[in-house]
Order: sequence, then C-alpha cells, then structure tokens
Amino acid sequence: MENNFQLSDWLPTTKKEARIRGWETLDVIIFSGDAYVDHAAFGPAVLGRILESFGLKVAIVPQPSVNDNLQDFTKFGKPNLFFAVTAGAMDSMVSNYTANKRRRDKDAYTPNGDKGFRPDYAATVYSKIVKEKFPDVPVVIGGIEASLRRVTHYDYWSDTLKPNILTDSGADLLVYGMGEQPLRELVNLLQKGVPFESLKTIRQTGFLANSKEEIPKNKNWDDVAIHSHETCLKDKKSFAANFKVIEQESNKIKGRRILQEVKDQYLVINPVFPTMTEQEIDASYDLPYTRLPHPKYKDRGPIPAYEMIKFSINIHRGCFGGCSFCTISAHQGKFIASRSKRSILDEVDKVTQMPGFKGNLSDIGGPSANMYQMKGKVQEICDKCVAPSCISPVICHNLDTSHKPLTEIYQAVDAHPKVKKSYIGSGIRYDMLVPEFNKTADPKELDEYTEEVITNHVSGRLKVAPEHTSDAVLKLMRKPSFKYFHKFKKRFDQINKKRKLNLQLIPYFISNHPACEVEDMANLAVETKDMGFQLEQVQGFTPTPMTVATVIYYSGYHPYTLKEVYTPKTKKEKADQHRFFFWYKKENHTWIRNTLKKVNRDDLVAKLLQKSAYKGSKKNKHPKKKEFVSIMPKQKKKAFN
Repeated sequence: MENNFQLSDWLPTTKKEARIRGWETLDVIIFSGDAYVDHAAFGPAVLGRILESFGLKVAIVPQPSVNDNLQDFTKFGKPNLFFAVTAGAMDSMVSNYTANKRRRDKDAYTPNGDKGFRPDYAATVYSKIVKEKFPDVPVVIGGIEASLRRVTHYDYWSDTLKPNILTDSGADLLVYGMGEQPLRELVNLLQKGVPFESLKTIRQTGFLANSKEEIPKNKNWDDVAIHSHETCLKDKKSFAANFKVIEQESNKIKGRRILQEVKDQYLVINPVFPTMTEQEIDASYDLPYTRLPHPKYKDRGPIPAYEMIKFSINIHRGCFGGCSFCTISAHQGKFIASRSKRSILDEVDKVTQMPGFKGNLSDIGGPSANMYQMKGKVQEICDKCVAPSCISPVICHNLDTSHKPLTEIYQAVDAHPKVKKSYIGSGIRYDMLVPEFNKTADPKELDEYTEEVITNHVSGRLKVAPEHTSDAVLKLMRKPSFKYFHKFKKRFDQINKKRKLNLQLIPYFISNHPACEVEDMANLAVETKDMGFQLEQVQGFTPTPMTVATVIYYSGYHPYTLKEVYTPKTKKEKADQHRFFFWYKKENHTWIRNTLKKVNRDDLVAKLLQKSAYKGSKKNKHPKKKEFVSIMPKQKKKAFN
C-alpha cells in the first residue's frame, strides 16, 4: 500500500513539497508539536484534511525548531487566511514530564521516541513566535493543550495558577474540544467574505474582548459570568467554584456562554456544538488519509504512538463516565458520537491492505471501549441534564446501555476475510457489565457481550480500571464501589475456566488521589493481595488542567460542595502512599509496621505482612494455592484533535 503513494499524497511540509502541487502561496499553515502522521487518530492530520476538503492550500510544519533562527516558522511566509497552532495529541507538559516532574526519556509522538523535539507549553511558545514574526496574521489555537487551558487553570509543573491560554499565547481565536465542527463553520464564513476579526459567534471557540466593547452573540445564547482571574489568584474557593460552572456548561446540550474578566479584558467562551451526528463523524474518518507517517521520517525510526494504533479502529468519541481525574469528557464531551457500521468496515478494509498487516487488529474501541451508540432514551431528559456523569453514582435510568450494536460490530469486523483476530485494547467499563450495577440493562445481553469479549477479543490480558478500593475515594473519583469489581472478576474467572483460556485480568489503580489517606492505601494493598494481585508498576495521580481532582489538589475544596478535601501533596505524602503498592518488598516491611501502628491499624499489619503462599518461586510446590498477577502501569491512549 505504501508503494502506491507519492510524496504529494501527504500535505506538504516544505516549500519544495508545496511546489510539487504547484502552490506558491498557502491559505493555512499548521504548526504541530507532533511528528506528522497522516491518520485520523492524529489531530493535525484531521485538521489539514478538513481544510483541504474546502479547496484550501494547506501545509503542516511538524515539530518546528524553537532553538535556532526560527526558520521553520518563516519558511512558508504568510498564509492567505490564518496560522493554526497545536501542541499535538497531548498536553506538552504531560508529554514531557512524569507525575514526579521528572523529564521523560521518550516522546511517543516523535520518531524513535526521541525527546527534545517539543518545547514545554508548546502551543503558547509556537503562538508567540508566529505573532512576533507575523503580527498582522490571525492565529487559531487548538488541540488538547489549548482546549484544557481555556480558562484560569492550575498548572502542576510550575505550581502556579495561570490565566487562559489566549492571554499567555497572544493567539486570536481558540478552538476547544474536538475541532471539526467549529473549523468547518470558520472556513465557511471566511469563504463567504466575513472578516476574521468578526468571527465572534462560532460555537466551541473562545476569544479575548476589550472589557469596554460590546460583545456580539447569538440571540439564543444566555451568558454566565465566572470569577475573574484576579479573584481566583486571591481566593482558592472562588477558583474551585468556577469549575462547577465550566464543567456543567461544557456538558450541556444547550450551554451558556461563559465570560471571565482578565485584567482589562473579557475572556469569552462560546457554547459547545451539539454532539456530532453519524454523518458528521463519518465525514472526518472518510477523508483521504494515507494512514502513514510522512516519508521524511523513513530513516529516523518508528513513531511509538503510531505503532500502537496503526492497526486499530476508533469507532466512537466522547465518554459519559466523567471520572474526576480524567480529561476525556472535558475535551471530547460527555455525549457519544458513533461512526456508522459502513464507515468502520471501510476503514477495516483499508487497514487490511496496509504494509505489515498480518491479520490482527490491535483495538476496536474508543476512549472507553464499550460506549458505542449509547445515548439517552428520551432526548428531552438529556437536554435538561447537568450531571457530569451518566453512570455515577448510579447508571442513569434514561441511558441506553445496550451492548448489542457493539457485539454486532465485533462480529462484522471478524467476518472480514483478511482479519484473523480483533482485540479490544481500549479500557472496558467493567461496571456497566455487572447486572447488580447496571440494573436497567438486560443481564443476558451483558453476559453475551462479556463472553464475546473474553473469549474472542483478549490477547492474554484484559485491562480494566477499578482505580481504588476505598468507597470514599471512589465516590470522589466518580467510580463505582470496588464490590462490583469482585463481581466482575468472578464472572471473568468463570468464563476463563469454562473456555480454558488462561487469561489474566489486569486492574489499574491510582495512588495520591484527593480524599485518599495512607490508611486507604493500606486497605487497597490488603484487598488486592487477598485477590491474588501483586502490584509492580502503578500510577500516581497527576494533576492536569480541567479536572475536578486537579481543582481539589490546588484549592483544597470540592468544586461542587465547596467543602474541604484532604489531598496528599508533599513529596513524602505521595511516596508513602505509593509505597503501599509494594508491600511485598522486604525493605518496606519495617516502614509498613511503623506507619500502620501510628494509626492504630495493627490488624492491617498482620494481613499485609503475614507469610504468603502466593510467591511465584513456590507456585510449583503449592499448585492449589493462588498465584499473583503482576500489574503493569496504566497507559491511556489519547487521540485528540
């Protein structure tokens, strides 16, 4: 398949490539923190292909150098319409640093995983350079970094409260969330002759306005003002209170326009677009991608993020879980946009023709694997809803959680003559498969889906995310009680035994989350030990902009109740909590005894440190006793515009 492509099948990255297409000038120039992969899972490619579909001349400058004479920013000259800027598929600070603020050794979106090709705060850095070089050319900023930093936000890496990214970057217009709908409207208006400076009423965009000028708006919109940036700097409770408004308005079908004072300006955040229709989301995936990295990387090594997804199919967007530590719903939205069966199977056919395809699809999924085509039974109820989650604390009675369409998709994909096996690599919401929790669903249908997945779509390990064992912590996380994980594991073990599959169930856990005390981590260690799990590498909570947990981490207040919440923040507190994951290491035993005795929990000491028969080295001597399952770290795939 690769040999059938010519260089001109990719969007140009150099003037030479632009001239191959006969272009001397360009309409839009895109700067991206990622290497250029022409694939629907990579936002800059989607952005470029949409612009191209309007007949525009578009170029991409991937990972422009900011450490030289900045020629990457000037080599194409001025575009006719605007510059577009994105940090890439991840917030650059998450990409560059660990939860302990150590610089990462690898960048998954760079050839060979090489680091150093993406600056810190990339979207801001790129925008500032472009505005300095071309002050009269509009700059549109978007992608996950811009999206999640669209209002006053806490930045963990600098430990400061930052204003909206428009203030910091100098960009003219912000596109937040998945950008296809606002981008299409923006281009439509420009092609009709509307001046860029008049583009103030496009949904899912934001801009800065002089506080003395009248701000135009759609007559059907209502406004809501949140505490100013300056107030947030002085009062953490006001900052926390802002988040409830932001989250609720972002998840409404008909949200209000948000206004926030910043010095002598107003930040204006227009309401979101309605959820993409099947036809709209299909249109994004049906664009003429090569599905391959640009040929310029041929000798630089594979791009890890691409290698992970190149033989996978994304079938829907959005997540109605609303987990307190997760940014997916803040960026992709709470409501699910699902592709058609036709579009999915067309992409499967293209994947089977790719070089290196050996018959196995690595994933058929989305942000959460099992939310395809799920939505409200009565739309009018959803129209009035302000709940951040459809499944916490209980599954909404109005939510259709039928897994039948998903099972049918799996079976249709597997029927393709060139597909030997399709796997589910995305995380599965196991709680929706437990009848005792998902009370409105047909238990038989849930059981059929569960057996279909475990029997036909698991490659050795099934990954799920209970996240914690403490009900108090789980409630704040917007996750169900751990008792439902026990029920799911029981069903998993039954199917595993019946089918003689020898599969492993891999649960993921988080330490240091708001509301989590040392005692909670000790209980987690005891309960997972009792279930036969030995935790090797696990995840510490990382505060990222636009989540409930991050607001609590910084402010100390829950944004919905404004009540104080304890959060482990010091290096020692975090290390102590994390240490309980590794109770089985002898060097931790004395510390565990002393720590638990201080909180009068000798009972946990006995349970945690008593001699265990589960040691792998003795499993042949004790064949009837439980064996530990090792747990690897949580890696969340994020393919964002």
